[in-house]
Parts: sequence; C-alpha cells; structure tokens
Amino acid sequence: MHYLATRALGLLAAVTLLISTASCSTLPSSPKTPFLLLQEAHRPEDAGFSRQGLARVDALIERDIAAGFPGAVLLVIKDGKIVKNTSYGYRQKFSGQVPLKHFQPMTTDTLFDLASNTKMYATNFALQKLVSEGKLDLQAQVQHYLPEFRDTDSDPIKGKDTLRVIDLLHHSAGFMADPKFHDPQAGGALYSQDRNKTLALLSKTPLAYEPGSKNVYSDMDYMLLGLIVERITGQRLDDYVENTLYKPLGLKNTLFTPLQKGFQASDFAATELMGNTRGGTIAFPNIRTYTLRGEVHDEKAFYAMGGVSGHAGLFSTTGDLAVLLQVMLNGGGYGAQQLFDRDTIARFTKPSEKNPTFALGWRTNGDASMQWMFGAYASRHAYGHTGWTGTLTVIDPTYNLGIVLLTNKKHSPVILSGQNAGRFIGDFFAVGRYGEVVSAVYQALLEPAATPH
Repeated sequence: MHYLATRALGLLAAVTLLISTASCSTLPSSPKTPFLLLQEAHRPEDAGFSRQGLARVDALIERDIAAGFPGAVLLVIKDGKIVKNTSYGYRQKFSGQVPLKHFQPMTTDTLFDLASNTKMYATNFALQKLVSEGKLDLQAQVQHYLPEFRDTDSDPIKGKDTLRVIDLLHHSAGFMADPKFHDPQAGGALYSQDRNKTLALLSKTPLAYEPGSKNVYSDMDYMLLGLIVERITGQRLDDYVENTLYKPLGLKNTLFTPLQKGFQASDFAATELMGNTRGGTIAFPNIRTYTLRGEVHDEKAFYAMGGVSGHAGLFSTTGDLAVLLQVMLNGGGYGAQQLFDRDTIARFTKPSEKNPTFALGWRTNGDASMQWMFGAYASRHAYGHTGWTGTLTVIDPTYNLGIVLLTNKKHSPVILSGQNAGRFIGDFFAVGRYGEVVSAVYQALLEPAATPH
C-alpha cells in the first residue's frame, strides 16, 4: 500500500512538472541570475582609474570650451560602476547667428540628437533582439522581408535579388552613402518629404556599385534595416524600441520625436544655428532656418521620414546610455531584463573578414585607421559608433569599459569660404575629433604606464 501511494505521488509530480514545463515554454526566458546593475563609483580608484588622470581629461575638454567649443557630456563606466558623468560648457550659445546674452549651461540630463548612433542604440538593438528570438535570419535575402525589394530591367547595376540582411549590416550592399530624398534637385525621382512615400521608394533606390565589392558607409542600409524591423514587428520603429527595449529598462529619455512626447526645446543641446542651411548656403523646399533644438538634424530623417528612421532620429542622455552600454557589457541584459543573448552580441561585433573595421553595423578597432575614434590605447576588441552631430560610443569588453562622449559640436558657426567651406568650427577642436579624449580616458585607467595595444 505504501509502495502504491508513493508511486502515485511520483506520477502526479511528474505530470505536474510536465504541465508546468509546457506552460512555461511559451513565456519569454528570463535570466536565472539578474544581470549586473550600474552603481556610482565612490572613488575613481574603485574602478581602477587615476584621479589625476581623469582631471587631465577634464582639463582637455575645458581647454576647448574656453577656446569656443560649445559643450559636451562625458560618461565613463567600468566594471558596472559609473566612474564619470560630467558636463562641460553650454547646451545653447546662439539663437540663429546671434550669441545669447546668457549661454545656457550644459547639464548631465541634457538630451542630445544622437544622429548615427541611432543605428546602434535603436536599429541594432532591435535587430539583435529579433535575431536572439529567432525572428530574423541575417543570411536571409532582404527580399524575404521586403518582397518589393528586387532588381528591375532598368537597373544599371543588378544585385538586389540576392542581397542579404548581413550585406546591409556590413555596409557592402551597393548603395550610395547619402541618397538625398528630401531635396528635389539632388533626389530627382527619389524625392520625397512624406514618410510613407519614402518607405516605398527605398526598394526602388538604385545600386551605386557592385554589391560585396567594397564597404561604403551608407544611411540607406539602415533606412532599409529600420523598415525590416517594422515589417517583422508590425510596429513603427519608434513604437517598437521605446516600448520593447527602453521602457522595460526604465529609460525615460531615449526616444524619437521628443517634442511630440512632452519634452521642451530647452531640454536639448542645440545643433545647427540656421536649420539645415549651412550658414544660409543651402536651400530646398520646407528647409528649416532656425536653431535646432529637440528636432533631429539629419535631413532624410526629419523631412523624408517624419523624424523616425533606422539611420537617425534617436535622442538620449548619458544617464540612459549608461544602461544601454551596460546591456552590451553584461551580455545582453540589465537587472531582470534580457534583450538578447551573448552569442548574438559576439556575432554582431565580430569584425568582417573583408574589412576588420566593420562588424555588423558596429565599427571595430580593427586597424590604425580607426584611431581617430578609438584613440591609441583601446583593445582590438573595442567597438562603437559615432554620430554626425558630435556623438561617440566606445565599448571595450577587454577592459569591461564603456565611454560615451556627447557633444553639440555643430552648434557653432559655419566656415563660408576656403578649403573648409561648409565645415563647422566645432569640427576642428580635439573634443569634436574624439580620439584625444578617448586616449586620455584610457591613460587615466592604464597609468602609470599606458602603452598602445
């Protein structure tokens, strides 16, 4: 009798376990152990940094501020600790071309137009999640997700029919760097200032070179990748990333079209002084001529894509970006939230065999040509990205280190003549060129003997 009762209880337990396993198999997996959460470092030495070295970083940036550079915020995290989150200079110095009577100081909660860092923190994060969930195959043809994406008889260069998602990520798909959809003179048949029309035109954009023959960094690649995210998820890109990625992480300052979502212009680092006119030298229909604050600067994103695109349009603060950096360093999660897995990160950050400075979207410290953004001391495993408005991301898993430098370097006068005509004065400062600041951060970590890797 005792034997039968024991056996019955055993069978009941087994059935209960099977039912429980079956019901749980449909739920998203969660980490057995919560991922590391960021903490403030009480002292820089707690994370291996030299206080004197970090003071030299401050002095470098403050030197440029004193010489006229507009403003910046520098974030450094290491070993799960926020070592530095410091603001410098001003979020706004001009209204149009007229200097303000009182410059508006930069703060660590200032929101920045991330420009092409959108490609990483929005589009790549979304793609990495979809790959981890088995909803996206990087080797699949683009046509699998966008059936209208195909060669036509009139295309001078063929190759769309066989292009893969991974080709877009490697920036080797054959597209021009900057299709000017927003400008009727430059865009021609591709002219559009309507998001739905632009999305339809993406698949009709002709190839500019034979796919796979070289790497050409192209916004077009990420406009298509953003559309692929939308097709897979059935949601607009901003709705998907804000609700599926950022909200679960508790991020409130990382978003597209922020002025439509409760933020005020004064919350932002200002960018170009006279809209998109480059000091009054450029014109096209509906061009903005006022100082930009809280509106994406990028012309394709603003005019042709309604502020929401895979290549540009995201705004954020260093506080929010610290969490997204830690997600990458943690192997895909933060606290109880898991966005993607470590294998997917490894796949996306692996250097291309054809060009070691390109991974899947991420740029990698593959050779000396990348010293301008990674500095002299980053490991060969470092990866990151930049944004035209003056934003930089460096993630170095060798040192468990993350660096974000957000600047408003385009909030400066435009040079109107000579060989640098059309360039912004802010581009010529060390802070605006990135590498010297990044090297100084590494030196503060590697002191007393910092040697290039």
